[in-house]
Amino acid sequence: MLAQSQFAIVDDDSSFRVALLSLVRSLGHAATGFDSAEAFLASGLADRVDCIISDIQMPGITGIELKRQLVASGITTPVVLITGRTEDRFRPEAEAIGAACFMRKPFDSQELIDCVGRVLGE
Repeated sequence: MLAQSQFAIVDDDSSFRVALLSLVRSLGHAATGFDSAEAFLASGLADRVDCIISDIQMPGITGIELKRQLVASGITTPVVLITGRTEDRFRPEAEAIGAACFMRKPFDSQELIDCVGRVLGE
């Protein structure tokens, strides 16, 4: 088994953030939650986590803008982008900026587990 990985969960929906934290921790990883991209960026953890799972639609900095800022700073941490929107307008932009995975809420837990496994090379 690989060493424990560190995740950052960035989502303004507290119940969804808690559910993601529980799922990631149930897989044996450490995870810290943030209610905004600004809070995550201020934490100083951007280059210390192994994977970031972020909602796209949030007040302030969006998940897509978060990924752009990380890339501009030279941070290559994989970012999984999630949206509750039904339209597909975010997918091309998410793929263009190099999102590790793009998922639409609600999604099956196994879909996220498979994505995380690919990201971490498990």
